[in-house]
Amino acid sequence: MAKRTIEEWEETTLSPLKERFGERKDSFETMSGIPINTIYTERTKTGPTEFTDEYPGEYPFTRGVQPNMYRGRLWTMRQYAGLASPEESNRRYRYLLDQGQTGLSVAFDLPTQTGYDSDHPMATGEVGRTGVPISSLADMEILFDKIPLDKVSTSMTINATASVLLALYIAVGKKQGVMPEALSGTIQNDILKEYIARGTYIYPPEPSMRLITDVFQFCSKNVPKWNTISISGYHMSEAGANAVQELAFTFSNAIAYVEAAISSGLDVDAFAGRLSFFFVAQSNLFEEVAKYRAARRMWAKIMKERFNAKNDRSCMMRFHTQTAGVTLTAQQPDNNVIRTTIQALAAVLGGTQSLHVNSKDEALALPTEESVQISLRTQQILAHESGVSESVDPLAGSYYVEHLTDELESQAFRYIESMDGMGGAVEALREGFQIQEIHNSAYQHQKEVESLDRVVVGVNQYQSPTPPIEKLQTISPSETQNQLARLAKVKSERNDKEVHDSLENLRAVTKNGSNTMPVLIKCVESYATVGEISDVFRDIFGEQTEFTPF
Repeated sequence: MAKRTIEEWEETTLSPLKERFGERKDSFETMSGIPINTIYTERTKTGPTEFTDEYPGEYPFTRGVQPNMYRGRLWTMRQYAGLASPEESNRRYRYLLDQGQTGLSVAFDLPTQTGYDSDHPMATGEVGRTGVPISSLADMEILFDKIPLDKVSTSMTINATASVLLALYIAVGKKQGVMPEALSGTIQNDILKEYIARGTYIYPPEPSMRLITDVFQFCSKNVPKWNTISISGYHMSEAGANAVQELAFTFSNAIAYVEAAISSGLDVDAFAGRLSFFFVAQSNLFEEVAKYRAARRMWAKIMKERFNAKNDRSCMMRFHTQTAGVTLTAQQPDNNVIRTTIQALAAVLGGTQSLHVNSKDEALALPTEESVQISLRTQQILAHESGVSESVDPLAGSYYVEHLTDELESQAFRYIESMDGMGGAVEALREGFQIQEIHNSAYQHQKEVESLDRVVVGVNQYQSPTPPIEKLQTISPSETQNQLARLAKVKSERNDKEVHDSLENLRAVTKNGSNTMPVLIKCVESYATVGEISDVFRDIFGEQTEFTPF
């Protein structure tokens, strides 16, 4: 890399962005009045200075995807939420927006995630337990009632039924008078990690990948502001993956998605700019910061060197972060506030674009309004009181952080090379490779906890009696009954012929290989249900049995 002065970087990269968008403040300084530079390099700038490392906002983006990062705009503050019913969830979303949340993040219940309506026998006992139940457009209309979809960005954690939920979101937008091109948000849509770590898959990998590339293709032309996938390391980390494995398995999956999209006829620069990622924030502060820095550099190299991407935007790794649910303890739950604050700090120091902070009571139940407010306030205090948002990549140049960044990148690429030798992520999955590696890592972690080589405060050390948390979030049986009654009403009042015709059209399009998204929108607008649509796919694709290395 040719040497460039900071002044040259400011002139060519930073200044044009500042002139276009401005910054949050006219000037940034410490509480003592010391001016804060946008970036710091090997030597503090006292005149023209040469700097040989990477600059933020430029390939390979190690130091950040934007030249001025949070000086221009803070990360999006999302609190992941979904409660017993669309009505309750809508109230929670509006509460969070009133409290200063800047984006929505929707949690769905397990029946919705696995393609069953709330009235299906498989849904018994699970309706509204892990998130909001969505069976039809009627539920979606209530979920986003009085929430302007042209002004709010929405993230939806949904995978096997992602294209159906996106169709529902588009249909709700149209009912609000918001056309698809104005919608912004993200669907997780990452099925490969479901086979590896999470389990809410329905169909085999090949047809599931086809549905994903249908979304890529449709959104590139019709929903240009939408992030079509959030390729997730989070759930693999929650299952026991270490930081190296999280990076390696996430990017190996990402490579498989890009290859599938290119094989379907898409140009890499037509869709790669809307790919996004989802990583965990664990408690090891410096390793997590280094992980995010390494991730940006790895993805830039993969896109440029492996896929020959021409557009810099295709090489930018934009990511959402969530603090580590697996670290939350039922013992001494107030300690979880401290854990999640450290984790959130790591995400911000590492340059995340979006953040969710878990609540202290989530080891016991869905969070209450009081606990989610504390979690949101954690983000707001970091943003406005800590000073960590005033300079870009403030830990750059630390011998330790730079070493960790290099080591994580190197070790993760070695993992990817091993999976490439097996034929890629899908073939490695068929051999149970990723699952076995994660199991081994989780087993090692558990042994360390049991031997006291790894201290978990309040669990295996520093134990004390824990009084029960008062006012845990509960789900009223009446919410489930209301959900079932609404679904029955939809089925009795809709136009059965329209539903039948739309589903048969979906069947034909699915069989002939055309893009399913336009027909899915027609299906949901006729009030065909998530379960009915998923059953069409089940009939054609079949269902995937468990992947296991044993």
